[in-house]
This record gives sequence, C-alpha cells and structure tokens, in this order.
Amino acid sequence: MTRDEQADLLVHGDIDVVGKIAASSNQALLVELKLGSLEGLACYKSERGERPLWDFPDGLWRREIAAYALDVALQTDLVPTTVAREDAPFGRGSLQWWVDDNEVDHYFTLRERAELQPWLRTLGAFDVVANNADRKSGHVIFDGDRCWAIDNGLCFNQQDKLRTVIWDFAEEPIADALLESLSRFAHGAVGDLAEWLNPIELALTQDRARVLVEQASLPLPLEDREWPPYPWPLV
Repeated sequence: MTRDEQADLLVHGDIDVVGKIAASSNQALLVELKLGSLEGLACYKSERGERPLWDFPDGLWRREIAAYALDVALQTDLVPTTVAREDAPFGRGSLQWWVDDNEVDHYFTLRERAELQPWLRTLGAFDVVANNADRKSGHVIFDGDRCWAIDNGLCFNQQDKLRTVIWDFAEEPIADALLESLSRFAHGAVGDLAEWLNPIELALTQDRARVLVEQASLPLPLEDREWPPYPWPLV
C-alpha cells in the first residue's frame, strides 16, 4: 500500500479497537481500519489516554504527528504514516500505520549491521533536530527489510532534552543529501510542521537543523546537563 493509500485509510477508515498494546506507557491501542477494499492496522494514541507529564503539555499525540511532518519535510522516510483523527473511539488522537516487526530486533541488535547504518545515522540527526527526549532502543523496529522509528511523542520541547541511545555515530559526517534537506528546512521549507508546533517550538527546531548544517556532523552527548543524555530504561 502506498503512503497516500495509508493516509486515506487512516483519515477516513472505520475504526475498530482490537486491544491495548502491551508495555505501552500511555493508552496505546491497536485498531483495525476498513475503507472499501482497503484494510489495515494502526496504533491509536488518544489525548484522553495520556498520563500527564510535568515537562510536556497535554496532547503528546500532536507531537507524534509533528514528528511525521518533520520526517516528510526532511524527506528522511523514517516514521510510519501518522495522521490526526478527531472522531476516534476515545476522542482525538493520532493514528500511526502499524508496522509488523519481528518483535526481536531493536537498535542495540541492529547497530552493527553495515547496511542499516546509513538509516541509523539519519535517525540520529533527525532526533537531534526533533529534540527527542526518549529515543529508546526499542523505539527502532525492523520489519525484515528495513527499520522504522516509532514512539515519537516526547519531541520538540523548548528546553534541550535530547535523550537517545544513538550515540555510536557521534562526530561522524552527515550525508550531503541530508545536509541539503536540513538546510532547506532551516531556511523555511517546514511543510506541515507549523500546524503542530507553536512558533517558538518551530523556530527552535529550525535552529537545531541550522546548527547541524554548520557542524556537518553528528554531535557528542552533553554530559554537563541536569539530566543524562540517555533515556531510561534503555530498551
């Protein structure tokens, strides 16, 4: 199914709840969608099912969609198709196309595979720009052919909160094609991202992209902060 077909099904399809996704910290639900001859599964995260956080405002589902909008703007092809739904069973929230992964692999089992390292480096840069506060190893999944980045709700904070397990490529150069995309984004080609972030969050996201372009390499972890540069748990 193409991305456009996925988006059409996610936006317009009839939704049936299959069940709760095990080990999800918020109420992440597996849902089935049907629209004519199209059928598929999605991860549904409603605002009503979120646990309040002291450092992020309510509506983390919006940041899931913002992460996808950033992915589209940068043409990085990292995040499964993600849309907003107001008429979902438990109220407004995000629907993300369900990826059937092998339920075994994650970043720590995949990082040594040479053929996947360009994708992982790209994700490392993406998370810097998104200011991802929670890139656990288990948020990188493998479907047998390629990787996907999921659970992107803790992004775009106005404070520096980068917490990730992807530090293996620190100080390595960023690919020229990605640098070009980052530069276009930093200078205004933000796509739909402005719909999901406030002006300050958007400006800071563009600033982070601009810094990456100037450095042309992935950063080292900053150890002199109030919190560590790694999430917990790591997986």
